[in-house]
Amino acid sequence: MSETILDQGDERDHLSDDLLRRLLLNSPSQGSVDTPQQVSGGVPYVTIVPVPVMCLKTRTDKGEKVFINLCESGNVPEPKDLTDDELLQVLDSEDPTQFRIPMSIGEPHAEIDKSGSGCTAYDVVVNPKFMEKMKKSELFKTFFLTIMCEGIESKYDILLKRDWVVLKNRKCVGKMAEQQIRTKSKPLIMDMNNEVPDQLPSDQPEKRNLIEEVQQHEEDLMKRAPEPKFTIIQEPSEGHPDFLVAEIHLPNIKTAQSLTLDIGEDHLVLTTRSHTYHLDIFLPFNLVTEDCGAQFDRTTKILTVTMPVQAES
Repeated sequence: MSETILDQGDERDHLSDDLLRRLLLNSPSQGSVDTPQQVSGGVPYVTIVPVPVMCLKTRTDKGEKVFINLCESGNVPEPKDLTDDELLQVLDSEDPTQFRIPMSIGEPHAEIDKSGSGCTAYDVVVNPKFMEKMKKSELFKTFFLTIMCEGIESKYDILLKRDWVVLKNRKCVGKMAEQQIRTKSKPLIMDMNNEVPDQLPSDQPEKRNLIEEVQQHEEDLMKRAPEPKFTIIQEPSEGHPDFLVAEIHLPNIKTAQSLTLDIGEDHLVLTTRSHTYHLDIFLPFNLVTEDCGAQFDRTTKILTVTMPVQAES
């Protein structure tokens, strides 16, 4: 079964550099540790070493392994405290990009994964209170991770697959690099109507693309989405397995870009854009989540998920 290259070029073309700059606050990682407030280009900043909280594993469209270290720092502005319902109202509004989530995206650093293979890691920093909200709200988490991936893609001209996996027992890959955080940033979630709106082209209908993947996760719509046909086999077929392999039939899906796959220790959740399908199942064995992988064959319309099983204790 061939590995699918995600068709994300068309969607990225809709995202102007100016729009992404307004959505994200990106800071380079340079300077000294715990440096007092400094000024660069007229903008005051402080240099920090991010505190890692969780780590995501994904791959580029070329199959290169990528780790994203989600970190926190009180120097990143605190978000406006929205509820899930308020965020959904924003997403359903005529201009959902009126709110943004600033973050600091550090420089990529080359690392070695646990198998001894080379990989790339990125450090992304947000406010601690927003990090706590993501832990409690799947909607905010998905919203942030989607915007975060687009920010990394825009800043470093790469394409990332959206079937990320949160590592269970690892908060980061590699050593945290220093980053410069602006000390006079805009609010973490802000009303864009108050910030020079004439800088955005008036003929830009694609603004909703920045968050349309988040809207698919509205709970009520997901519940109405049909469950796809699937089979799960274990290898070896008898005794405690080394692997579980799920084959999920998705005849109405054209590309893996429209799929979001979340794999927990014993839990698999598959959602699709436009609520075409929704699959939420628990598995009979605990998984090695950081080594799970998935491929979508656009010819057979089958998503194959390979899930290593934890050794029997």
